[in-house]
Amino acid sequence: MKSFTKMFWISLSIGIAFVLWGAILPDQMFNVMSAGKSFVLDQFGWFYQFATTFFFVISLVIAFSKYGKIKLGKEGEKPEYSTSTWFAMLFSAGMGIGLLFYGVSEPVSHYSTPPFGEANTIESAKVGLRYTYLHWGFHAWAIYAIVALALAYYKFKKDMPGLMSVTLRPVIGDRANGPIGMVVDIIAVFATLFGVAISLGIGASQINGGLNFLFDVPNNFGVQLIIMAITTVLFITSAASGLSKGIRYLSNANLILAVTLFFAFLFLGPTQFMLETFSATFGSYVQNLPSMGLRFSPFQQENNDWVKGWTIFYWAWWISWTPFVSTFIARVSRGRSVREFLVAVIIAPSIVCALWFGVFGSAGIYYDHIMGIDVAGQSLETALFYVFEQMNFSFILSGVSVLLILTFFVTSADSATFVLGMQTHNGSLNPPFFVKFAWGIVMVAIAAILMWSGGIDGLQAATIITGLPLTIILLVMVWGLLKSFSADMKADKK
Repeated sequence: MKSFTKMFWISLSIGIAFVLWGAILPDQMFNVMSAGKSFVLDQFGWFYQFATTFFFVISLVIAFSKYGKIKLGKEGEKPEYSTSTWFAMLFSAGMGIGLLFYGVSEPVSHYSTPPFGEANTIESAKVGLRYTYLHWGFHAWAIYAIVALALAYYKFKKDMPGLMSVTLRPVIGDRANGPIGMVVDIIAVFATLFGVAISLGIGASQINGGLNFLFDVPNNFGVQLIIMAITTVLFITSAASGLSKGIRYLSNANLILAVTLFFAFLFLGPTQFMLETFSATFGSYVQNLPSMGLRFSPFQQENNDWVKGWTIFYWAWWISWTPFVSTFIARVSRGRSVREFLVAVIIAPSIVCALWFGVFGSAGIYYDHIMGIDVAGQSLETALFYVFEQMNFSFILSGVSVLLILTFFVTSADSATFVLGMQTHNGSLNPPFFVKFAWGIVMVAIAAILMWSGGIDGLQAATIITGLPLTIILLVMVWGLLKSFSADMKADKK
């Protein structure tokens, strides 16, 4: 036990205290979290919008500036992975439980409850897909890219630990090694916990929805708790096998299943309609990107609430995932140039996500708007299976989807325990199994407590609240990164 860090014990104690609070006083916790969520959305929604747009713009500026030539590694060091393997890893990073949970349900939800204009129309269908691309597209991946860039730069160029506090060292100096640095790392830990908890919560609810569709299993929290318990055993077993075995095998399985499901869905559904709709709406998304990324409706409260409930939530979710996803992206990107890194990380996964939503979302809209089947009336977790019901081989497609959600669940939890282990064990690439095990239990407990006390609303509240201080940290991190780049360029000229 002496080998475990002070950071681990402090952050773990806070996590256990949060779980106990939710278990003993669930109503109080939900009310506090809801009040915090409302305060952040009302007072700082604009801050999330501007910060996210800033991350997107500064990523492009850095990529095409003189800093784009800087290597994420030592001078002359070649990329650790081939370009094709690297791209495949970026694609797998773009996949997750959210793509299945929201693939049909989000575009259809925006179609029936649009950000503006009349509902259930051709225009609301187009707008719904455009805003789905926004939420999962260039802005989201720019957040990951800029954080992963900083982590990779300090790790591979400067041989520093892969911790969030390290990225602030150019700004706050040696204080990054003291209490301030510890606070930064604890914020990163809890942002990761709450961000991943959303995925685990929606994953359990959608597995339950699929089992209800396939085998008429009751759809309730008790069943979802059992699902979480079973998957906890699975991902802890995977974590015990080590990163190179567990996560690698599951990631390969995820990719194969996801590609199979995508093409099956594409060819069994209204193929021409889906492809034409994707082509038209993706072009419109790119065309309207600046205005969509900064949109608010201060004179129309209902439309403004839509932005806060959807767009701002997504920005908070992606920001909370940055210590997790960005660590993975950074680890596989050694030896790349800054320009190559930023362009690939922002564009490749964004297009994969857009294709996914363009196909799945268009199918849902087709069956609702063209065929008159009430897809929009289904819950978020069952909309996908309801669309499957309208297609051939629906039982097989639903079965593959449930299996894919399960493997995504296990992979996300397995990877998250590894990252949490790194964050609380001095950036170690091989954190002790007990550390990963402890974080796995606490992470699932937090997801279960938040689902029990407030459902998905409770999960969203936790993410929006913890995302705010992390956003401030990321802005300071960008400032420090630019200072380091400038110092490097000056040193090279001497």
